[in-house]
Amino acid sequence: MITCSLTYTIDPNKVSEFENYAKMWIHLINKMGGTHHGYWLPSEGPNDIAYCHFSFPTLADYEKYRVRMAQDADCQAAYAYALKTQCIIRYDRSFTRPVLTGASPKELGLLP
Repeated sequence: MITCSLTYTIDPNKVSEFENYAKMWIHLINKMGGTHHGYWLPSEGPNDIAYCHFSFPTLADYEKYRVRMAQDADCQAAYAYALKTQCIIRYDRSFTRPVLTGASPKELGLLP
């Protein structure tokens, strides 16, 4: 599995517009074969930072999604909405792989 993690700088006066954008992408990612893990909007702390995480089974699946996304009318409408509302100032994207199971130090061979 590969997870795309995004950190957004958003306009703090347009959080509701960004939330609409987020809801569109949750729907779109899931529709296009990914698993969306949600968006995290400002609450306490900085009022202009938001996060998002979604996964695809493989990097190849993510790359196929990117090709389909570029041609999908709903995806283009979501991008157009963000441009029109100017709710996003910038974003950073990174790819990670999850560690989903735990183990004791002994199971990991770290203790005799």
